Formats: sequence, structure tokens, C-alpha cells
Amino acid sequence: MTEYPPFAVTADLVVLTVRADELNVLLVRRGVPPYEGCWALPGGFVGIDEDLPDAATRELAEETGLPEPAGHLEQLGTYGHPIRDPRGRVVTVAWLALLPDLPAPVAGSDAAAADWVPVNRLDRERLAFDHGRILADGLERARAKLEYTPLATAFCPPEFTVAQLRAVYETVWDTALDPRNFHRKVTGTPGFVESVGRSTAGERGRPAQLFRRGPATLLHPPMLRPPGTGLSAGA
Repeated sequence: MTEYPPFAVTADLVVLTVRADELNVLLVRRGVPPYEGCWALPGGFVGIDEDLPDAATRELAEETGLPEPAGHLEQLGTYGHPIRDPRGRVVTVAWLALLPDLPAPVAGSDAAAADWVPVNRLDRERLAFDHGRILADGLERARAKLEYTPLATAFCPPEFTVAQLRAVYETVWDTALDPRNFHRKVTGTPGFVESVGRSTAGERGRPAQLFRRGPATLLHPPMLRPPGTGLSAGA
């Protein structure tokens, strides 16, 4: 009988949200070795009888006290460098979650603390394991997704104004967008958003029409990033 070298599988999460007009990532401070005291992405080992998506949502709840994500969750990638974990051969399956603004997380399990951290103020090189690389991949995936899918709405409440949606794009891409041009593109892209038939008070008391996410899964034409934008956040 052929013997295969043992290795473990973990699930790590890049959880992004927009708080106070800044793009934030959810981090936990490790309470146990290795990298005790360092910030890391939330995550942990996959149970022997556990499916990968179940492990991701379980770890998110255990380490932060947050419920199962109500926004968007997708598999980001697999990372398996032989020495990425000093405990032994560990392969991680990373997940990307885009969520609306959530309350402050509560640390649990083997996490000593948990918090939302603005990506523009974060030194990725100081994160545990290879989590700096995973975070960089997650940020670029999120920025690209906003170009060709309606997933920017995952950062918004169920009903939102075009100005709120524009703020998401400006925050994630780290750039300013022309309000009129953005409004024209959003409302003119088939299936991107649809009116809920109501308005709310906007800036300076002006009524602002409310929208919700439309049925489209891909944007045509896409919402392309201005050249050279979205590069400084988390650099």
C-alpha cells in the first residue's frame, strides 16, 4: 500500500466591508503560536467530515462572533507553498467575502482580538503566514469584480442611492468618480440596478431615488476603472 505524506487543509477568509468611507478588512490577532500576537486573516483547520464552504463560515463565526455572511462569499484561491506554515505541510483554501457594514466583531476560539482594519493603513508584510499575499489577491479580485459584475451592491444596504453606490466604487478603487457620468453609466447599464419607486432625502435635502440590485450577473458595458487607480490601497 502506497503511503502519502500527511498534510492539513485550512480555510482563510478575506472579509471586506466599507466603514466610514474606508475599505476595511476583517483581521484577528492570533492568541496562540505560531505568530502569536500578530494580525492574521480569520480562518482555521477544516474538519475531516467538513465541506470547505462550511468550514469558512464556521471559522468566521468562531473567531469573530459574526453570523454567517449575508453578502457575497466566493472561493478566492488555493495556497500551498511547502513552508507557508511552520507547523507543517498546510494547504489553505482562501475565500473572499464582500459584506455591508457590520458591527464590531468579537474575538473567540484561538483569536485574542478581532477588528476591522482600513486597508490603506495596513502593512501587509506584517501579517501572519502568507496572509499578506492572500489579502493582496483578495483586494485585486474585489476591484476587478466591481468592473464587470454588480457586486458593488454587496457593500450596500438592500435599498441604496446611486451616491451610496458611487461611494463604494470610489472607496474600493481609491479614486474619485464624476457623479453625473457615474449615474448615467449605472442607470444605463441593463439589469445593474432597478428603482424601488421611492426616494429619500439626499445631500442638502434634495430627494434621492432609491434603487436595489437588478437581475444582471454581468455588466455590459463594464464599469472600467480609470487607468492607474485602485493601486495604492494596501500597497
